[in-house]
Amino acid sequence: MAQIFSRYAAFYARLVLLALLVMVISSVFAWRALTSERHAVDETVDQPVPFSHKHHVDDVGLDCRYCHTTVERAARAGIPPVATCMTCHSQLFTDQPMLQPLLKAWRDGTPIAWQRVNQLPDFVYFDHSIHVAKGIGCSSCHGRVDQMPLMRRTQTLSMKWCLDCHRHPEAYVRPRERIYDMSWQPGDQRALGEALVGAYRIDRKKLTDCSLCHR
Repeated sequence: MAQIFSRYAAFYARLVLLALLVMVISSVFAWRALTSERHAVDETVDQPVPFSHKHHVDDVGLDCRYCHTTVERAARAGIPPVATCMTCHSQLFTDQPMLQPLLKAWRDGTPIAWQRVNQLPDFVYFDHSIHVAKGIGCSSCHGRVDQMPLMRRTQTLSMKWCLDCHRHPEAYVRPRERIYDMSWQPGDQRALGEALVGAYRIDRKKLTDCSLCHR
């Protein structure tokens, strides 16, 4: 009987399978490297200016929207331009060493190179404005920012974490007038949440559609 396969066929087959396995493993590690968060949970991030949310929000009493001006009408909350900072700091603490990068940016007409703390992969679409409109408070995602001398990420921002809220919005939604109140606590979250899910027309079925976040 004629030999159908070469005596080296088994060797080549194993070699091809090994190459495919290496490619799959390499692809997984590359994908994880490209899509992983830059900063770990509760890790503070060095910034050009050590901006304290605790001082500005808790001590001074600034509203989130004073700096994050587009949070109610755009996908991004917005980072304040140097001019916003200089509303106060053209007069206050101008001799402090920590503020010198800010003053130099103002003189040179250049922006501050802030480092992002909460960052999603590029293949995830997130819109701040719809979350605010539907009653999701800042602290639900960002934690007690008003108690942070230096900004840090408090949530994993993983797909599972997002889906926990999308599947059970009644556990997180709050009155719109309390969106920016970091210390707000509900009396009966379940009862209040169920009422607000109806009042704000939150469609639970659509919240788990893949295309909602992956467009």
